[in-house]
Amino acid sequence: MPQWVKEDMGASLALDCDVELMLRVKDGDGASFALLLDKYRVSVTHFLYRMVQDQPVAEELAQEVFLRVYKSRETYEPAAKFTTWLYRIATHLALNWLRDKKNERGQERLDEVAEDGPVRELPDRAPSVEQRMVHRVKVDEVRRAVAALPAKQRAAVLMHKYDEMEYSQIAKILSCSESAVKSLLFRAYETLRVRLAHMA
Repeated sequence: MPQWVKEDMGASLALDCDVELMLRVKDGDGASFALLLDKYRVSVTHFLYRMVQDQPVAEELAQEVFLRVYKSRETYEPAAKFTTWLYRIATHLALNWLRDKKNERGQERLDEVAEDGPVRELPDRAPSVEQRMVHRVKVDEVRRAVAALPAKQRAAVLMHKYDEMEYSQIAKILSCSESAVKSLLFRAYETLRVRLAHMA
């Protein structure tokens, strides 16, 4: 094989080794799927938890995400980064769950988290209990403010701030333009700025 071909193949692999792993999964390699699962299970579950504010539901949705990845293996085509495809599935499931939950019970669940969250999350011991409590209350207030955003704005903020994704990748995940992502983020950050102004 010519050297330039090897170099080109090496560059492609380095560009997105996850795509290479998924292509192996497509060819029936279960070990490659296990690698992808181990690599992304925690981050996908955390993303889903921040979306739905319910740990058991987040874990259930994460299982469904990877089940769909596996079921789609035979038709997988590397048209985008693997993480773009993965988070598109996760976001779709989270938005569907939120829509269904809203239809069932309104926003009661978010209110329960807002009231109970800070008490459960306080550490048992700390050098300065008062400082830790103040910090925890502030963190919880930010989380509640993010959780109260409209679902698509929340998804955009979580991907942008927590997962440090570029506008282009978020746009592909949410199936919209980059300008629409910037608009979502602008509105979300403006809302957060107003709601959290007293913390400045």
